[in-house]
Amino acid sequence: MGFIEIFVNGQARQVPEGYNVSRLLDEMDLTGQRIAAEINREIVPRSHYPLHTLHSGDRLEIVRAIGGG
Repeated sequence: MGFIEIFVNGQARQVPEGYNVSRLLDEMDLTGQRIAAEINREIVPRSHYPLHTLHSGDRLEIVRAIGGG
């Protein structure tokens, strides 16, 4: 299995081929947190994270929701 290069919040990152959004978020310790994920300028619904396979050159923006008052 080879590796691909993706960009997460502007930073290059190597991940194995066939990686999906859920695995990436798990690796980044973001599972279960309130976040939004955008891939190539399109919002990916949380229910699609396990189904969305990452491809070489994909650009992800991951934003955490922070409560305030």
